[in-house]
Amino acid sequence: MVLTHDVILPEESELTVPEVNLSASTLMAASVHLGKYCEHANNEFMLCRFEENDPRKCINEGKAVTACTMEFFRKVKKACLQEFNQYANCVDKSSGDFSFQYCRKTQGVLDQCMLEKLNIERPSFGYFTEARVHDSKRPKPLPESKPHYPDPTPALPEDAEKKPPRFGSRFYWMTE
Repeated sequence: MVLTHDVILPEESELTVPEVNLSASTLMAASVHLGKYCEHANNEFMLCRFEENDPRKCINEGKAVTACTMEFFRKVKKACLQEFNQYANCVDKSSGDFSFQYCRKTQGVLDQCMLEKLNIERPSFGYFTEARVHDSKRPKPLPESKPHYPDPTPALPEDAEKKPPRFGSRFYWMTE
């Protein structure tokens, strides 16, 4: 994005939100349930990003995603902290690439706790790849008008003399 004097950047106070300071293994352990819990906010943010093509117009949607994530982790901390810590620790220490395959037992315990205490069911395999229609309350942006450039060279007049080609037509096979 090229910046000129016409570009208005948001103030730093608009951009400042509390960050989610968690490790990669913690985010990986929570990813499925977090994605399900904050699905509407995430879809709204991504729709805004694709429609607007300008991240400055989607600041509020991004703040909503961060707020939803913070709310999710507060609820998990209150209801299923021990189960979640066991699962995140297993994901962190069982492999070098945060693989889930060695942590299925602790995953089952966490899934049961999330279902019983927070009523968040683990989505089925492939849930996030299914096509869904997102209902947004935000108005659809107007399409950008394409610039019209006048033709720099005028066409030949209709009564102009048209000489036959000097070396014949390149479409010689099409002649009768």
